[in-house]
Amino acid sequence: MREKLTQGDVEKIQQEIEHRKLVIRKEAIEAVKEARAQGDLSENFEYYAAKRHKNQNESRIRYLEKMLKTADIVEDFSKADEVGMNDIVEVEFEEDGEIEKYKLVTSIRGNSLENRVSIESPIGKALLGHKAGDRVQVQVNDSYSYFLLIRSIDKSGGEEEEIRGF
Repeated sequence: MREKLTQGDVEKIQQEIEHRKLVIRKEAIEAVKEARAQGDLSENFEYYAAKRHKNQNESRIRYLEKMLKTADIVEDFSKADEVGMNDIVEVEFEEDGEIEKYKLVTSIRGNSLENRVSIESPIGKALLGHKAGDRVQVQVNDSYSYFLLIRSIDKSGGEEEEIRGF
């Protein structure tokens, strides 16, 4: 599946790749050399830890580079009064009257524990393009859906979140 990324996501990923290649890679290689110099590798925990760290860094670089190659770049075309990317939306669940705030983000920034929902999630898909006061249906699967009332839209967006790991 192709990731949907904003231009900001692409820039953040490129910065992380550059940092990992220029800084972390050099540190990891140096740590492996130092651990190897300690002698017997069969019982050298530092050597195995350093190799593991180096391999994790290389794996993360490959993962990010592949993500960039296969990504779809998305833009926010929402109007000033519509729900769009990076907006904070206050919604009311019709079933129980509970009120929640969600920030709509791309999938690589999504984190349900921090109320950041992906534009590809059922809630994200339902909210995009709607206005405050709209009643939207969130289709979870073929046999279950529920309704939300959009109470307000905050276009300020807040701070940029970190790109999640794998």
